[in-house]
Amino acid sequence: MATTESRPAGVLDRRALNRAFLERQLLSGRREMTAEAALEHLVGLQAQAPMPPYYGLWCRLEAFGPQELAGLLTGRRAVRIALMRGTVHLVTAADCRRLRPCLQPFLERSLTTTFAKDLSGLDVAEVAEAGRALLEKGPRTVGDLSAALRALWPAHPADALSNVVRSLLPVVQIPPRGVWGMSGQPTYALTQDWIGGDLDPEADIDQLVLRYLAAFGPATVKDIQAWSGLTRLRAVVERLRPQLVSLRHEEGHELLDLPDAPRPGGDAPAPVRYLAPYDNAILSHADRTRIISDAHRKAIATRNAVIPGTILVDGFVAGAWRIDQGRASTTVDVQLFTRIGRRERKELTAEGERLLEFASEDGASRELRIVDA
Repeated sequence: MATTESRPAGVLDRRALNRAFLERQLLSGRREMTAEAALEHLVGLQAQAPMPPYYGLWCRLEAFGPQELAGLLTGRRAVRIALMRGTVHLVTAADCRRLRPCLQPFLERSLTTTFAKDLSGLDVAEVAEAGRALLEKGPRTVGDLSAALRALWPAHPADALSNVVRSLLPVVQIPPRGVWGMSGQPTYALTQDWIGGDLDPEADIDQLVLRYLAAFGPATVKDIQAWSGLTRLRAVVERLRPQLVSLRHEEGHELLDLPDAPRPGGDAPAPVRYLAPYDNAILSHADRTRIISDAHRKAIATRNAVIPGTILVDGFVAGAWRIDQGRASTTVDVQLFTRIGRRERKELTAEGERLLEFASEDGASRELRIVDA
C-alpha cells in the first residue's frame, strides 16, 4: 500500500489526499460533537432534498438523533437557503448571515444565464421588490408567490419570476419542510424576519476560502470555485498565500492547504460509510477522484442530476444505496460497483443495519439488501 512517506515531502498521492479529505469531512471516524458544530465545520450540508442532511450528520457524528437537527430548524438556529452553486444548503443561522453575501454574485449571475430568455425585457429588481413586499406580509409557499408575481407579469413564466426572488433576496425555506418526520411545500420567508438581524454588511471571501480548505482541503483554486460557484478566486488565493502551505499532487499540480490541517497519510484506516444523497463530499471539487473514480461518477449520474447515497469502502466510492421508508417497514438497497473483501462486507452490513435502526419507525420491520457487482 502506497504511503506519503515514500514520496518527496509535500507530495500527496491519491490515497494520502483521500485520507486528508476524509479527516476534514469527519468521515475517518464518528465525532463527539453537536450537529450545530458539525454544520459550522462543514460549511453547511447540501439540502436540495429535505432529508439528506440527517443522513449526512448520522454518518459523521456519534449519538446523533434526527430530533437534534430538527430542533435547530424549528428553533431557527439553522436554515435552508440557496448558497453554494446556487443549491439549497442547510446552514447555521450565523452562517446564513455570513455566507449569503459571499455567494450573492454567483446567484445573480446564474439567474441571468439560466433564465435569460424567460426574463428578457424584465426589470428583475422590480420583481424582487414586489416579492419582498409580498413576503413582508408573511411567509408564502413558492406556488403562492409564483402565482402572485405571475399576476403582475403575465407574459413571463411563474418559475422564472419566483427564481428572481430566490436569487436576489435572502429568503429561507421554513419548516415544516426539512423537519424529520414531517413534510411541507417549499415556503419562503425573508431571512431577517425568520432569524432576526441583518446579513453581514460585507462579503468575507477570504474567510470563505479558508473555511473551505479546513473542510475540503487540500485543494486547487479550481476546486474552490467548483464548490462555491464563484469565479476569479486566484487573486484571493494569492492574497492568502502567506497563510497557506503549497503542496503538490503526484500528478504535478499545486494543492493549497492550511498549515496545521490534518494530513494523516495514505496508510490511515478508513471505515465503511453510507454517504448521504447529494453529499458535498462527492460534489465539492473540480477533480473528484480523491473520493470517486470517473467510472463510478458515470455510474451514479442521472439525467435529472439526482445524486444517490453512496458507499465508501477504503475511503472511495464503491457503490450506491437507497432507502424505502414506511411506517411498517424500512428497506435499504445497496448496489456495489466493485467486489469487496469479507471484512469490508461485514462492516458494510453492520453500517447498513445501523442505518436501518436510525431511519426506521419504532416497531417497523427492517431489511438490508446488498447486490454484488
